[in-house]
Amino acid sequence: MTFMDVMEMRSVGGGQLSPDGARVVYTVSIPHWKTGKAYTDLFMADAVTGASRQLTFTREKSETSPQWSPDGRRFGFLSDREGSQQVYLMAVDGGEARKLTEAKDGVHAFAFSRDGKVLIFSAGKPEERQLSLVDLRSEELTVTALPKHATSVRDFALAEDGGRVFYTSPDRQDKDDLKRKEKKFDVRIADPEQSPVHLWSLDLKTHAERRWTEGAGFTVAAFQLAKNGGWASFRALPSARQRGDITQEEASLHLLDLGSGKERLVLEKNARFAAFSPDGQWLAYAAPERFERLRNDKLWVVATAGGEPRNLLAGKDLNVSSATWSEDAKTLYFPMAAGVDQQLYALSTADGTLTQLTREPGVVAGGYSAEAKAFLLSFSQPRKPLDYYVARPGTVGQAASWVKVSDGNPQVAKLALGETEAVHWKAKDGTTIEGLLIKPLGYEQGKRYPLIVQLHGGPAAADMRGFQGRYVTYPHLYAAAGYAVLQPNYRGSTNYGEAFTRQIGGNFMRLSYGDILSGVDHLIAAGLADPDRLGMMGWSAGGHLSSWTLTQTDRFKAISTGAGAVNWISMYAESDVQSVREFYLGGRPYDAWENFMNESALRFVKNAKTPTLIHVGEADQRVPKPQSDELYMALKKLGVPVEYIVYPGMPHGLTEPRYQLVKMVAEFNWFEKWIKGKQDWFDWKTLLDTLPADPDAKPETTAAAATKGR
Repeated sequence: MTFMDVMEMRSVGGGQLSPDGARVVYTVSIPHWKTGKAYTDLFMADAVTGASRQLTFTREKSETSPQWSPDGRRFGFLSDREGSQQVYLMAVDGGEARKLTEAKDGVHAFAFSRDGKVLIFSAGKPEERQLSLVDLRSEELTVTALPKHATSVRDFALAEDGGRVFYTSPDRQDKDDLKRKEKKFDVRIADPEQSPVHLWSLDLKTHAERRWTEGAGFTVAAFQLAKNGGWASFRALPSARQRGDITQEEASLHLLDLGSGKERLVLEKNARFAAFSPDGQWLAYAAPERFERLRNDKLWVVATAGGEPRNLLAGKDLNVSSATWSEDAKTLYFPMAAGVDQQLYALSTADGTLTQLTREPGVVAGGYSAEAKAFLLSFSQPRKPLDYYVARPGTVGQAASWVKVSDGNPQVAKLALGETEAVHWKAKDGTTIEGLLIKPLGYEQGKRYPLIVQLHGGPAAADMRGFQGRYVTYPHLYAAAGYAVLQPNYRGSTNYGEAFTRQIGGNFMRLSYGDILSGVDHLIAAGLADPDRLGMMGWSAGGHLSSWTLTQTDRFKAISTGAGAVNWISMYAESDVQSVREFYLGGRPYDAWENFMNESALRFVKNAKTPTLIHVGEADQRVPKPQSDELYMALKKLGVPVEYIVYPGMPHGLTEPRYQLVKMVAEFNWFEKWIKGKQDWFDWKTLLDTLPADPDAKPETTAAAATKGR
């Protein structure tokens, strides 16, 4: 595997099962190196045979957001193939797509009515967005602008009977604020006051508008409509100027009776998601049993007609983030991670009986379509990039019966990849820690290898047994160069129970660090890792821990730290989130000053000896650049070998492909220099030599090529 193999990985997404379960339409995002962007095309597959075909081939343009019409004979999608993004319609047997809209500033989103006779879309600049209707019953395709709402339209959804469209909209818009931006007065006010956003509906026949929610103290963040037409649910967030960051923990969940207009509170805080049963009689949602950070989200159901919610996972140390209903509303299906794998489960809504449906090593995701009576799953393993599969209820537990309907990266089958296995070890306090070990190509039992420790971010996340080929962690490049790679799921990681995730509250750095080092010791004791050739790398929380390691030990020969914090006191105000820091560090800095200092790598930076490479996005708001500045200056003044790369305009994650490549090439060669003794760590020729040939370049003449060769 090479750097360009990583950069040219395609992404499969947007999968939609047709209403009859016969076909799947999905997107494949294809990197285009010359422009530094990825462009998306549409594919369709037979859900029985798996035969697939590419439907669109627009050069340097994208087709996205495919949606089936209710009859399953055609689907709509968004495309910028002729300039601004518009809605197109295509038949299942292919042929030329039909353009449905000509919106001046492009279409934002669209939806079919249940009977397939009309299509609603929102269009315009964000501050001016309004709704329009396309009549699909005639060849002429009449487009009608719906009555303009007083302010811009945000999210929208059609009622099941097609008689009303529901949408959210802010109570007011500051026209002077928009005007001053047009005139280039671009000063920014910190934490500006925001208008509340509320739920409305429009009758498509009478054009009568109705307001469903009201109040200055909250804003509607998301809503859903029940298929029986009787209910809506919505999540609400505080609308006042914030004490810091708005977090998921502040979201409340509400049920709205669309007959009477009465609203009732279902959940005061911690509302994650909500899904109505197909008959509209039940609402399922995920929420913890206690309103505290990083508690497990259990799966609850409540009758829409009234009554107390029931916790279907009470007493189980499990965490759920989404679910889909069976057509009879007797079962909820959901993916759930445990350790390095994620599987599909079924939960009885009657008695809470939990059944594990899949047992394949790897990462299973996706859900059930009650309409199509089938599962659309995504699945990934260490040697298999993520692809879509169709499974039927009776045989979903038998992976051999799944129908593979996409093949986004067939080239991976030809790559030599390191063997990936789960490894376990004991921390100093006796806790079992799990991680992934990627062995070097040609691994020989009993031979010691240089070891790279790759730390995941979060820290409430985990490395899992799926395919890895991205710029943050790219273990197979190290495996190809003779390194072993350890990816530890240290304390604070998810997938190992609530206590494991929460245990680092107030003891963030030390406990996680101990788990990581004990994993290194385990591989050394096993005769695999060479104690004199160790490296470490991480981004975000992995960057925090890499910088901490730098100040706690000189065992590592090289460290690469990206978007990491080193001074929690300054970080508290610099970052766009504070509540998570308060949990991990035991309060606010002025209430827990000593703990903030004792968890800061900068306090111990005089111990640093390890050559360190620092990375940061110039526009990172999560872990802002001053954190990296502080580390760089300290190491520079202390005489520790250090290099510092700033990625222009980049947020917390690097989105520009060229910067992703720089990060990988520089980081890899940093380890090559300090661990293997290579003379140089980075030069532009090294990077430029990795680039593919320009397909648009004119071929050189034989004479010119010969001269260049000399």
